[in-house]
Amino acid sequence: MNAQERPPAVIVGVDGSPHAHAALVWAADDAARRGVQLRLVHGMGMPMVMAAYAPPERYTASEEVRQAGHRMLADSAEYAAATHPDLSVAVVLAPEEAPAVLINEARGQDVIAVGSRGLGSVRALMHGSVSVKTSSEAPCPVVVVPEAEGPRGHRGRIVVGVDGSDSSRRALRFALREARDTDSSVVVVNSWEVPLPEDAASRADDPRSLHEEVFDRQSEEIVAGVLAEVADEHTEELDISAVRVQADPVTALLDEGDDADLVVVGSRGRGGVAGLVMGSVSQGVLHHARMPVAVLPPHADEAG
Repeated sequence: MNAQERPPAVIVGVDGSPHAHAALVWAADDAARRGVQLRLVHGMGMPMVMAAYAPPERYTASEEVRQAGHRMLADSAEYAAATHPDLSVAVVLAPEEAPAVLINEARGQDVIAVGSRGLGSVRALMHGSVSVKTSSEAPCPVVVVPEAEGPRGHRGRIVVGVDGSDSSRRALRFALREARDTDSSVVVVNSWEVPLPEDAASRADDPRSLHEEVFDRQSEEIVAGVLAEVADEHTEELDISAVRVQADPVTALLDEGDDADLVVVGSRGRGGVAGLVMGSVSQGVLHHARMPVAVLPPHADEAG
């Protein structure tokens, strides 16, 4: 079986840091609940050798560097086996930087898990690394796991932001799939804000309550429309609820996600007053989140 034909996996980068260990803990738990492979990868970060009349080549890792990488992978595999004895685990040691290895290993039905620090930025994963020549974006969801103060435990609750865009449809589709595989409920969040007139006199005359009713009705239509498009016979048994709230979208998602296992956002949205899952929103959620956050890159393959 080649890499293209292998079954879905949760892919996590390990580098010995506390942030990477937090991602490993989440990845092992998620892979075990979903019954998929855990794929441990370590990038040695060997630099490229540039020559005037020859193609670039990467430095060969010393035996000491390779042994250190193997030990790191073995320790991570030992942790996974101890916590989930029946979990299928594969290890990958590669010469590239960690973001490049993660992207190269990933397929459309996989999930990449990274710590909030220590393995390169989320931007590098979603928008490509200079060392990645064959892909400019992660082909699957990227879950960013903060370093936890203590074990959260499985809460059986996933929160997802929607705004009617293709990005939020991908986010909802992933959230429903993750909920089905982990026996979780899903909370669909749509946030809206009424724009204020610029001057005080206009604000005094502005029929604000009428505007609130209009935006609330639009919010209801957005949530109902996205659910109708994405839900199918595989998700009809899920416990799905909706929260529509007049609030800043980052605040709305973080408040609802405070006791959730996972918050899911798209990486692009429509913007404007109807927009929820915009780049600024996903970055805002990532910056403040105390829970794992799944980001759906623009071209993540969520077919099937």
